[in-house]
Amino acid sequence: MIALVCNPRAGKGSASSILRRICNILDLQNQSYSIFDKNWPEGFKGFDALWLIGGDGTLNHFINKYPKINLPIALFKGGSGNDFAWKLYGNMDLENYAELALHGNPKPVDLGICNDRYFLNGVGIGFDAEVVKTMGEKRILPGHLAYLLTVIQKIFFYREIDLEIKSGDFERSGKLFMISLANGSRYGGGFLVAPQASVSDSELDIVLIRRISPWKRILHLPKVSAGSHLKLPFVEQFRDKEICIRASTQVYAHLDGELIRSNSFDIQLSPWKILFYY
Repeated sequence: MIALVCNPRAGKGSASSILRRICNILDLQNQSYSIFDKNWPEGFKGFDALWLIGGDGTLNHFINKYPKINLPIALFKGGSGNDFAWKLYGNMDLENYAELALHGNPKPVDLGICNDRYFLNGVGIGFDAEVVKTMGEKRILPGHLAYLLTVIQKIFFYREIDLEIKSGDFERSGKLFMISLANGSRYGGGFLVAPQASVSDSELDIVLIRRISPWKRILHLPKVSAGSHLKLPFVEQFRDKEICIRASTQVYAHLDGELIRSNSFDIQLSPWKILFYY
């Protein structure tokens, strides 16, 4: 018995269309299912698997509503960016992924916590959080194109923020362009900020970009998109399970694209794992 959980607003309605296609596939296989779109239940007792249709925002809302979910999850791309779904199974089409979800074996994925909120794809502080904030204020175009245009709009005039970072023996303080704490590899529907990240290695990939001139920002932007920026002299990368970030004033951070605001961020991996088909 499969629980089909859908966010009908995701992808400007495309998630509902994907839900109908999934129902057709399950009907052809005589597979039992129940649909939860407008109202999500308190729990999923009696179900054997859960298929979630939506984007990174839907996934973040789901995992914060059901942080101790013990059902295996199939995540179907129904949002505007779908970065975590891309990390799990790449560009596999819906029909093949449904086959994998029906007959494959689920595998564990690391779950992160930031200031008592859960995340799966990652946390961004600095420039990428500013981009997410701006997109939330006004979004006309979908997905990667909207993210890219907002990046170009902000990249020349964004001012770095003062941050203090502590993680084990690693300490940094000063003005940073951005810091990403990644479980997945990709943000914004196609920017490979942490190309070496693994969802199941029990570590976060932490990528820092220090102060950089506006012209160098635009010059090196294609390298961030391609994931070839890690060897640039103003970029640092390391891995850890836990990190503390402090700011002198309240700043924005995004968790899987969902904004929070604070002057202190305590981030770690949870001992709890989530099962996904991938």
